[in-house]
Amino acid sequence: MTVVGFDRQKYIELQSRQIAERRKQFDGKLYLEMGGKLFDDMHASRVLPGFAPDNKISMLESLKDEIEIILVLNAKDLLSRRVRSDNGISYEEEILRLIDVFRSRGFLAENVVITHWESSNQYARDFRRKLQRQDVKVSRHYPIPGYPNNTSLVLSKKGYGKNEYVQTTRDLIVVAAPGSGSGKMAVALSQVYQEYQQGMESGYAKFETFPVWNLPLDHPVNVAYEAATADLEDANIIDPFHLAAYGEQVVSYNRDADVFPVLKHLLEGVMGQSPYQSPTDMGVNMAGYCICDDEVCREAAKQEIIRRYYKAKVYERQQEMEPEQSERIALLMSKMQLTTTDRAVVPPAVEKQRETKAPAAAIQLHDGTIITGKTSPLLGCSSAMLLNALKYLAGIPDEVELLARESIEPIQTLKTQHLGSLNPRLHTDEVLIALSVSANKDEYARRALAQIQNLKGCDVHTTTILGSVDEGIFRNLGVLVTSEPVYQRKSLYRKH
Repeated sequence: MTVVGFDRQKYIELQSRQIAERRKQFDGKLYLEMGGKLFDDMHASRVLPGFAPDNKISMLESLKDEIEIILVLNAKDLLSRRVRSDNGISYEEEILRLIDVFRSRGFLAENVVITHWESSNQYARDFRRKLQRQDVKVSRHYPIPGYPNNTSLVLSKKGYGKNEYVQTTRDLIVVAAPGSGSGKMAVALSQVYQEYQQGMESGYAKFETFPVWNLPLDHPVNVAYEAATADLEDANIIDPFHLAAYGEQVVSYNRDADVFPVLKHLLEGVMGQSPYQSPTDMGVNMAGYCICDDEVCREAAKQEIIRRYYKAKVYERQQEMEPEQSERIALLMSKMQLTTTDRAVVPPAVEKQRETKAPAAAIQLHDGTIITGKTSPLLGCSSAMLLNALKYLAGIPDEVELLARESIEPIQTLKTQHLGSLNPRLHTDEVLIALSVSANKDEYARRALAQIQNLKGCDVHTTTILGSVDEGIFRNLGVLVTSEPVYQRKSLYRKH
């Protein structure tokens, strides 16, 4: 049974009310920067159990006839081929997917802004042409030297004024992106600046989930945000402007504090005075008020920190990078007094490998039971673990073979003799297909397949880096996987 620590309905109601109040503050358009992910916010759902991945978009649907969405993409992310870690989709593909999702749900989404535009970036030029061929409007925003500290340049024709203006038709503009570091705030402020130059008085607010301003700085939910953005070197801080204005300690993060003087200066120019005295003032984040079980969220966030550590270690190993990201997260783990063994599936997987002297895997089911899998001539450890877990959930006796040797061996022959595979063992996708075929005649296989839905949200750990096939299957099943940063075989060439 899934444990809930967050009240989803209360969150939707409070956020909707807060956005309506914020709109009343401005006579013109309101640019609402959407912090984090507007759709499929898997990080929030992991650290705040009960937060649905589509909470934000569901909340905005009641206003969809009044909303226009601008999507923002950093040209540097195109150049680096950046990928969303939770769904394996490149940022380029994610922009296309998001446009489709928003349009299918009735939202107006026809504008994309590419930030940090440089003509030498061939990937950015190609993607711009691709979008334009599909009738998506693309605006280019340029790097500003000294941003955000050089306010006189930022607020000039050579700063925000140089950017291509985004033509919008509605009064509530949601500015969203595939992930952090895309430049959403700069896009919103650029629009406000240019509309001020045109005689319009627009406003800005931020719909930010993390860090949660009214939780302590060292609350695991806030620390998990730092772990999630370790690649950007984000740091949670006590909002210095809020402390100075109100004498109250609340949590913000470094990039918001860095850019706040620009925002305050801009709004003073637009309205005569700024409605915000701090980065916290400009937010519309009600998440902290919707935690209904603090202990559940604390534990979930601690587990996320450990998962982020393993993900960073694996990524650094795959890219042959220095361990900068993982070391930053290791410091956060130390701060939280966490070790990798606090992830319940790690010790059993490591112990199974020690016993068998071969790669192993472990899964923790929702009732707390931990099931392991070992490597054999027929099955990889992930496949064996998956079958063992399904057998347990279906109440199938341990001695029952869900897949007989005679059903596995023909698949192995096909792989090695005809498809050029060097690994004869069945991957998780092959196991599930074989199980599906067997279910036509075998009651045990039928019962096992019926339990697949109960794997969603379970934790898994493997003692070697997963191949792309197993990684994709676990992602599709909703399983939360970590791996030791070790390859099963030494190879110079690897297909990811």
